[in-house]
Parts: sequence; C-alpha cells; structure tokens
Amino acid sequence: MPPEAPAAPVRTRPRGRTALLIAAAALLGISGGTAIGYGIQAQRPPSPLPALSQTELAYPAKALPADKVPAPLPASQDHRVKTDGDLRKLIIDRPAGWSEDEDADWLDDGWMSVGVLARGYEVEDGMFEYFLESDIRRVAGAAWTKGEHREATITLTQFSSGTDTTAEDYAVGQRSYMADDDHAGNNGDLVKGSGEGRYYVYGADLEPGYEPFYRARAVVHRGDIMIEINLYDTRPISKKDIRTLVERQLERV
Repeated sequence: MPPEAPAAPVRTRPRGRTALLIAAAALLGISGGTAIGYGIQAQRPPSPLPALSQTELAYPAKALPADKVPAPLPASQDHRVKTDGDLRKLIIDRPAGWSEDEDADWLDDGWMSVGVLARGYEVEDGMFEYFLESDIRRVAGAAWTKGEHREATITLTQFSSGTDTTAEDYAVGQRSYMADDDHAGNNGDLVKGSGEGRYYVYGADLEPGYEPFYRARAVVHRGDIMIEINLYDTRPISKKDIRTLVERQLERV
C-alpha cells in the first residue's frame, strides 16, 4: 500500500534566481565602470573650479506672502508620512472569513527578518548579501488561513529611500522568471494602477499520492516598497481572488 498522503504537499517559498543574477550583473557593471572612470579621470588635466559668485542661485528678495505659500500635502497624500511610520499598519485588514495563521513561524509580531527572507531563495547567502547591499530597511508581513487548506501571505519589503529604484528592481527581477514552466508558466495580468505590477495564477500541481496544489502570486512595487502576495490551496484559485487582494494592498500603500 502506498504511504498515507499528507493534507497538502510541502511548499517552498518563491525562488529568486533571476533577481540574484540581475543584482550580481548590476554590481559587476557598476564596479567595472567605476574603475575605468577613475583611470580616465587620472589622465586628464585638472578642471578649473567655477566662480563662487553665481547669480543664478540667488534667492528672492522677499519670501512669498502667507496667502500664496502652498499648503503641505495632507497625510493621506504624503507617501513619506505613510511609509515612515509602522510598516505593519500598511498591510490591509484581514478579510472577512479569514483567520490569523498561528503556524506562520517566519513572522515575529508582524515582522520578518532579512535572514528569513533570504532563506526563501535557492542561493540563500547570495540573496542575503544582495539585500544588505541594496540597503534593505525592514520587512513586514501577514499570514492568514481560510477554510481547511486556503492560505495567504503578504510581505512588504521596504528599502531605504534614495535616488535608486531598488524596490522596483527587486520586483522586476521577481517577475522576470514567472513565465518559465517551472514557475507560473504564463505572463500574468497587469495590476490596475501599478505600472508593471502583475498577478499570476499557476497551473495545478498534480502529483500521485498528494492532494492537488494550486497557487497564485502577485508582485508589485510602490515607491520604496515591494509588495508580494501569495495564495495557496488544494482547490482552484481564481484570478479574482488574487487580484482583489493585490488591488486593495496597492491602494493601502
């Protein structure tokens, strides 16, 4: 007799091989370009410094009248006010019918460590180094269950604000392999109002001796935050199921 099948097959977190390769290539490109730039600069004669007096930078003689000073943005429209607070509060409220996943040991009071995040990838050490070099700031998360087998996870990965596009690059890297046959196997659907954000519904994972396994995933970014949402179940997951969650989460951030 075959061994008794478990309630659901073992799951692994999303793999990030492509993101790591992109990060490594970008790092090599930056390093090489910097070295060449220094070599060229060393052979050039010094450039004269500009004059200290630059009339173009002069300030107006008088400040604007009080009635013409633009009002500050309200908190609801000021992205920095929202994202500089408690990141956990930007996760959407748990939908009706869902419960907290008490077995989500990857969360600690709604926070996820960088080490735990990196362990979800095949090249754990490389991803841990990538996150640190990318000036990762913090990761907030939530895990819910519904019914007998449906599970949902949400992570908000925030990077330090700056002139780069780290959150966007991270999201692009994650989406770049989703069309592969060993992942979603399709190009997904655009998330309304997200730019290039997408959600994906995987084909059924059917293995003898196990219950069917279904999955959906969404990857979007806004500002310095990369948003990832996953749904798992032993029954089919509709596009509406994942789209509703990601649209609500994007609006909240």
